[in-house]
Amino acid sequence: MRRTKCRISMALLCLFTTATVFSAEIIYDVRDYGARPDGKTLCTKSIQKAIDECAKQGGGTVYFPPGTFLSGTIYMKSNVTLRLDTGSTFLGSTNLKDYPPTVQAFRSYTDNYTDKSLIYGEKLQRIAITGSGTIDGQGRPFKGPYKVRPYMIRIIQCQNVLVKDVTIQNSPMWVQHYLACDDVRIDGITVRSRVNGNNDGIDIDSCHKVIISNCNVSSGDDAIVLKSTSARPCRDVTISNCVLSSHCNGLKMGTESNGGFQNIVMTGCSIYDTRLAGIALEIVDGGTMDRIVVSNITMNKVGAPIFLRLGNRARPFKKDMETPGIGVLHNITISNIEATGANPTGCAISGLPGHAIENVTLSNLRLSFEGGGNKQDAVRSIPENPTAYPEYSMFGRMPAYGFYCRHVKGLKLLNVQLQLAAADKRHALVAEDCENLSIDDFDAPFSQDAGAIIRLTDVKGALIRGCRPPAGTDTFLKLDGTACRGVVLTANYFSRVDKITKIAPDVPKTALSLLSNQSIEKP
Repeated sequence: MRRTKCRISMALLCLFTTATVFSAEIIYDVRDYGARPDGKTLCTKSIQKAIDECAKQGGGTVYFPPGTFLSGTIYMKSNVTLRLDTGSTFLGSTNLKDYPPTVQAFRSYTDNYTDKSLIYGEKLQRIAITGSGTIDGQGRPFKGPYKVRPYMIRIIQCQNVLVKDVTIQNSPMWVQHYLACDDVRIDGITVRSRVNGNNDGIDIDSCHKVIISNCNVSSGDDAIVLKSTSARPCRDVTISNCVLSSHCNGLKMGTESNGGFQNIVMTGCSIYDTRLAGIALEIVDGGTMDRIVVSNITMNKVGAPIFLRLGNRARPFKKDMETPGIGVLHNITISNIEATGANPTGCAISGLPGHAIENVTLSNLRLSFEGGGNKQDAVRSIPENPTAYPEYSMFGRMPAYGFYCRHVKGLKLLNVQLQLAAADKRHALVAEDCENLSIDDFDAPFSQDAGAIIRLTDVKGALIRGCRPPAGTDTFLKLDGTACRGVVLTANYFSRVDKITKIAPDVPKTALSLLSNQSIEKP
């Protein structure tokens, strides 16, 4: 008969004035069930026996002491904690036969991805993976499509999930996937996975009530990404105090967006050495993105600091469903961002004709770009690409080195400062087919022989105030398009500008008003 060990921890000893109460932690050491810490013996059955016995007895901790334990798929059970001690490694087998296919009951677009995992749990309560040990997926040898590359951790329709302090590395596929779960906490983990394709660091998918904090992630794909691959929204999520690096995006929502995203907070993170966007917010498969707050983020060496996209890839989350309609992306606040080392592409905030992104506030931003754009870039016609996969680089080099904004309503840029490492002949800001635009205290450099600092095309309603263009600026504002109207410049300091505005012949004569600006010339 396999035995269990009952150990009383002094940390759990509670003293009261009237009585002494002992709280015992029940520990199931995997060695007692035949697991050998030699890194060569396949321990799957032994580890599973420990988990099953722990669950049968009402729950407790399955303990991994120092050493290396080789395993295929194990199945979590309710009320069970896996605890990896310092010096212990839970090592994934490199033999695909050790990962039996498991098809979850909850249907989502991930049905089309892999059906294999190293650690799997479904419809469970109160499960945890803790400790200062390591989970290593040995992911490099797995070659080929999704089905031959297992997830490392996959948790589905579970409640009260904790993953704390462990190091998770070298995944064949997504490092960890939490699907349709409630009350998830991921705290203090380290992720190191750049050995295969689709090495997302943390995937939160159609989950409610999630806290991610104090994590250190370096991943081959998106570092922390929220998805909604089902009709269930991803809702009530906070991400804070994380250090992130990725070969793709740092903090991302999408691409799968069927159920949408609601009440999301991302704050206090440092993003570095990230090839694509630092912050990417995307709705392309239907769904609604609503009430999103991103704040207090630093970035160094990212492709673009910010990318917002409302597209129409229209991929249903089940094959037998009709394609979803165009989604909604609105009520976004991004503030207190410091970024340096961004490449020349620029940031995009781009909806679709007749389907605008709405109510976006960007405030207290200081973003530094590589520069190098030319006059041809400044006049490029940008394709809509409604069905294209969304990435910050999907439009090529933007007409603006800072922000290219198209099909947006209610956009506010407040105290935004742009910087250039090298001269750039493009505009700092371009807005096309935008309504109710507010630009307040916008600070951007002007390169010799460049286009106007700001270009507005077919903009309906714009208030520009508190700007102080630098000395040597040729033109501050260019207006074009027959739909331009209600553009107001007020309380700006134009004394160092050669020409305040350049207005195309097709712009209505009443489109522009100048009120109480300090200048040395009339437009």
